[in-house]
This record gives sequence, structure tokens and C-alpha cells, in this order.
Amino acid sequence: MGVLKRRAFSIWTPFRRSCTAVFTTKPQSTVSSLRALCSVTESQKKEAFRQAVLNTLERRLFYIPSYKIYGGIAGLYDYGPPGCAVKANVLAFWRQHFVLEENMLEVDCPCVTPEIVLKASGHVDKFTDLMVKDEKSGTCYRADQLLKDYCKDKLEKDLNLSAEKAANLRHVLAVLDDLSAEELAAKIKEYGITAPDTRNNLSDPYPFNLMFQTSIGPSGSSPGYMRPETAQGIFVNFKELYYYNGNKLPFAAAQIGQAFRNEISPRQGLLRVREFTLAEIEHFLDPEDKSHPKFSEILNLEVLMFPREDQMSGRSARIITVGEAVSQGIVNNESLGYFIGRVYLFLTHLGIDKDRVRFRQHLVNEMAHYAADCWDAEIECSYGWIECVGIADRSAYDVRAHADKSGVPLVAYEKYPEPREVEKLVIAPSKKELGLAFKGNQKMVVEALEAMGEKEAMELKAALQAEGEAKFHVCTLDKEVIIKKDMVSISKEKKKEHQRLFTPSVIEPSFGIGRIIYCLYEHSFYTRASKDGDEQLNVFRFSPLVAPIKCTVFPLVQNQQYEEVAKKIAKSLTTVGISYKIDITGTSIGKRYARTDELGVPFAITVDSTSSVTLRERDSKQQIRVNVDEVASVVKELTDGVSKWAVIMLRYPTHSSRPSVTGDFLSYFISVKLVKLLLVEYSTLVAIPQLNDLGMTTATEDRDDVR
Repeated sequence: MGVLKRRAFSIWTPFRRSCTAVFTTKPQSTVSSLRALCSVTESQKKEAFRQAVLNTLERRLFYIPSYKIYGGIAGLYDYGPPGCAVKANVLAFWRQHFVLEENMLEVDCPCVTPEIVLKASGHVDKFTDLMVKDEKSGTCYRADQLLKDYCKDKLEKDLNLSAEKAANLRHVLAVLDDLSAEELAAKIKEYGITAPDTRNNLSDPYPFNLMFQTSIGPSGSSPGYMRPETAQGIFVNFKELYYYNGNKLPFAAAQIGQAFRNEISPRQGLLRVREFTLAEIEHFLDPEDKSHPKFSEILNLEVLMFPREDQMSGRSARIITVGEAVSQGIVNNESLGYFIGRVYLFLTHLGIDKDRVRFRQHLVNEMAHYAADCWDAEIECSYGWIECVGIADRSAYDVRAHADKSGVPLVAYEKYPEPREVEKLVIAPSKKELGLAFKGNQKMVVEALEAMGEKEAMELKAALQAEGEAKFHVCTLDKEVIIKKDMVSISKEKKKEHQRLFTPSVIEPSFGIGRIIYCLYEHSFYTRASKDGDEQLNVFRFSPLVAPIKCTVFPLVQNQQYEEVAKKIAKSLTTVGISYKIDITGTSIGKRYARTDELGVPFAITVDSTSSVTLRERDSKQQIRVNVDEVASVVKELTDGVSKWAVIMLRYPTHSSRPSVTGDFLSYFISVKLVKLLLVEYSTLVAIPQLNDLGMTTATEDRDDVR
């Protein structure tokens, strides 16, 4: 089974591509049948590989379902010791790669957020998914997910599906995110979709807010929510951060923290959970200048990109340099392109396969109305292409929304070398007339009028002059009101200005850390045959950068001298900041290697002498001999990326499993089998005093033979 799992995953992509190339030349009926057969086979291979990964992760305690002894809760997971270590290493590298190298300002804001903040951001009203209920059991499902599953299932498994119906199903998948509640309801009824578990009828879709609601304080009078993202804490602190940065743009603020989303029906393990870690960056910049001072550093970086036009025309993702993408207008601006390049470097340095990461541009129906451009860094795993990082140009929407709601100006300024004469828009609402007309809603109407842009204001002025009144949409009331000519004065005045005030735009890269880590698990996992070839051994090929434990220390046999050397090495590793694990059990060295390979430990030190030791590299299984006093610094070089294993091998002698007849012969390599042979052949060896000192009581055999 282990061989099947390993081989199955290794042929996913080539197999899928070959199916497309060969089967498109066949008649349509044959095409459908063969493609369906191909999909089923591919699905089975992916499932087998996924189960191998998941079983290993749970068994080795990378993660487990939360509250497992009580049956667990869907969408909640606990990270065990190795999982915690991997996560900590990923976050440490994120801080180095972004916060330190880009000189960002890091903040840490509360998880509990007052309702007014999320009201301003739009989350209270619009952070929803459409939900349906099993009419008998009450079980809830995401409406769009049921429709998506139905369409995909029909396309993959229905051998008699006509070309027309297949095209219709593909169209539904393409516009799924844009369907209203009424349109989703119509499709569910048209296709006869029922509850997956019971086949009962479903209710009509209705919106369900994904935020966890709470109250702040004992009275319950101050409503709040567990934050669904970390970004709002940065936006509301813009004024203070701008001042801290010397009133200069551009600058970026970063935050790592927990976020909470009450998913309707969590699935796909760590990919869709109810509590998760986000790492978010808000890069504030002048909306009139979105260049980036370090853009030249990633100008020629080649990445796999999937622009909007290619998606709509049915073309595949293509490799293009970031510089070309920006110059051709595929990516909106330099700053957005710069972060696309930096995200790519971050993911590939972690260990994500560069051939299985792409940047997909949002379709028009996916983008928020205020966004200038949005891209997702998607990583391919056994579940398909998974969005792991969102990179969006959010314009000035968020900062302006909080300024409007709070009444605190959140602006930046540019000083002019010489005063400039400019024409300024002046909007003067008549609070008296508006108060008489709108009473309790007066404040919201005034705020909406004052927030108008120049184009909207001049259009309203023209309508008022022509008709005496005009319809005006007030966002906070979510309705149109009638504005009369005497309620507002709109004009332009010439003024001399010494500086330009503006609301900054924001480029936001948002990282789903749990999703990245899960994809890293899959990309790092493989199996290899044991020495005898009768067993498949699991291995995680983590880079030293993210490995949960950097190195293990093994006394070859249970011997006091060797254990003292092992403790000395462990102390040296601690001094240089290397995480390690000592294993002094009597288990064979091969089994100990296999156990740590399964945890992804890149290096193993085997103490087989009091003066020198062997250092083994996990994937090649090659070993070198290093002096006891040097080995910690060598491991430090390797884990810090200062030297590669190939370079280290040139500096030190390769370890041979064959014994040498010179030097500390017995202390270095003798196995019990060899000792017994020598005792039989040469009776004079019985008197050698080193035998008892070594305490050899078990066979050591070949070090990678788990038998």
C-alpha cells in the first residue's frame, strides 16, 4: 500500500496532462467515458496519498482533533509538539522575510472587536455565506458548496452527460460566486439537490453571518465579535502608525494573530477551520504613486500566473516575469507586483514546490467593488488548487470607512516645495433643513454628503439645479433619499495650499498560515523502501528552516561513555540554538533513524566513539565523520543555510560502515556479530579489556536497516 501511495501521487500531473492530450482526439462519447475513468482513478490516487499523509500527521502528533476524548468539534484542531515547532518556524521565517527585511511595523491587537468597528468595515452586514438546512434533521450546509459538489460530481462521473449539459454545468461553476440567494435556490431545485447525509429536502438559501458574536462587559450592552481577520486593528491605528513612522509614506504594518470564522460545514481538515492563524500586511501608499523602491529586485523573477483573461478564454496558467506582468498591465501596479514576487520567494523558500504554486487573478465577479486588483497565491495539493495567500490592492476603502464612521481624519499629507493654487470642492450640508427632513437619520445623511467624491458631487449639483431635487444613496441607511436644493451647497473654490491631504491606498497580502503548513506537509511527504524492501517508510523532507527538530543525537549502543558524549554534544547544540532530541533507547539505530525521518528531522548524530561521531543527512542517508567538538558548529552551518550538505561532505571524511584495522578499532565500528566471529576465530581476543567497557549487548547491523 505504501508503494501505491508513493507512486500514485508522483504521477498526478503528468497523468492528467496526458489524458487531455490523448483523449481530445477521440469522438465525444469516448472522450467523456475515458475522461471520467481518468478522473476516478486520479481521485483514488489523491485520496490514497492524502490518507497516508493524514495518518502520519496524526500518529506523530503534528495535529489532532480538538477535544478528541469528547468526540471532537468540526473545524477545531490542536497542534502537537512537532506541529507547534513547524508553525513557530514558519512564523519566524515570515517575520524575517517580511517584517525585518522590509522594515515593517509589527502590532498586536485584541481578538475581541467592538461591533462598531466591524460595522464600519462591512463585516456585520456582509460577511455571510448562504446556508440551507435539512428540513427534517436541521443539519446546515453551505448552499454554494452543495451546488459545486453536484456539478463536479456530474462532470467527473456521469458517462452519459451531453455536451450541452456539461457546458451548462461548467458555466454554473464559473459564475458560482456571483449567484444570488434566489438563483442558488433555483439551481438547487432544478438539479434536485438534497441533503447529502439523509437525502431530505432542503430549505431555501438564506444568509448566515460567519462571525462569532459576543458581548463586552457583564451588562451585555456592548456587543462585539471575535475578529474574522486581523487587518481592522491595523486600519484603526493608521494615524498613530503614520506618526510613529515620521509622517512618511509608504510604510507597512504587519500582524500575526488568531482569527475566527463560524464556518457552516467545515471540511478538508486543516484547510477550512473555525479558528486559525493569519499573518497580514497592510502596505500604505500614495494612491497617485504606487511604485515600489525595491521593485527592481524581483523584476526578472519568473512565476506561474493565471490572469483573468486566460481564465475566461479557457487558456492555462503561464510563466511570466513579474516585470512583464506589470509593464503589460496584467498586474495593476509595481507595489502589488513586488509583493507577488516576495510571496513567491517566501513560499518556495519554505519548501513549497515551485511547480505547484501559481498566482490567479480574481475574476470581475469575485472582486469587491472598491478593489483595484486582486491575486491569490494558490498551492496545488490533493484537494486541488488551494488559496493560501490573498494579495489585494484595496484602494483607500478601509481607511476611509473607519474615518467616516469614527469622525477621526485618517489621512496622510504631501508637502509642496512651493504653495500651489488649487480648486477645492466645498460641500456644505444645511443641517437645519436635513434635520427637519430626516430627523434621527440626519447625521448619516450629512456624513454621506460630505464623503462624496468630486464627480458624484458635481452630478448631484447639476441634478439639483435642473430639477430642484435628486435621489441620493446613503450607504449607512442602505437606501435612497430625496435631497432638495436648499439642503446642500456644492461649489468649487480656488485656494492656495502648502500640502496635499489624501487618504492612503492599501496593498494587503494576507497569509493563511494553517493552509500553507498543510500544503507544505503534502509537498514534503514521500515514502521509500526499507533495507529489506519489504516495508515502505514515511519521510518528511522538511528543509532545516522549518523542520520541527533540527537534529537527533544517538549513542550507537547503551554505553555510559557514549551517553556522556551525547550529553556533551546536546549541550553544545543548545548553546548554538539548535533544537535536538536524544534517543538512548536500546532500539536498533536503523529504527531510530526511521522514527526521526518520519518527523522530518534533517540531521542525525550517531555517537560511536568518544572522539568523533557520524553525521547523517536524512534524504541521501549519506554520513560523514566529524570531531565531537566540531559537530555542533557543523550542524549550525547546515541549519542556518550557511553551507550546503554537498559542501560539508567535501570538508570531512565519508563514514564507512566497514571497520578499520587502525585506530580505536573496537570503539568505532564493531558490531556484536563481528565480535562473536573474532572470538571464535581468534581465542586471543577474549582477553581484550575494551569489550566489557563497551557494554555491547545488542547487534547494531546496518544503520538504515530498521530490521
